[in-house]
Amino acid sequence: MEKADAQVPCARGMRAAAAAFVARVTARNRLPLDYSVASLRVVDFLIDGLRKGGADRERAQGTLLALGAYVGEVLVRRAGAEWVDLDAGQRACFGQPSGVRMPDGRVWNPLGKVVNRFESGAPEESLWTFYLTLHGRARRVVA
Repeated sequence: MEKADAQVPCARGMRAAAAAFVARVTARNRLPLDYSVASLRVVDFLIDGLRKGGADRERAQGTLLALGAYVGEVLVRRAGAEWVDLDAGQRACFGQPSGVRMPDGRVWNPLGKVVNRFESGAPEESLWTFYLTLHGRARRVVA
């Protein structure tokens, strides 16, 4: 757990991690990573590409972390969530030091959700579907 903690930014660093990823990826490609809900389909596509390209979890870890930060930032900007440092019980449950808290108080693990999509490849692990079925979203879009 400590090794993973050292690689994963605290809640304070997640927005910057997402922004750095978007800057790096969009500089080379014309991927529509604009923090919109629709952009989560692009995240699904990128994760599927990693799987099809034969990447194992260890090799893909940095990209998965960046994608998780991006998904969390979409939740922050579009669903009214906020980045939070998880307590000891939440860390044990999620296996991550950071997550997002929704306006209704529920805590979600976008980093783990990205890993689940990568490991299973199952359509039901779609990040876009995750957002659409997410409990606790704000009723209005947060800019």
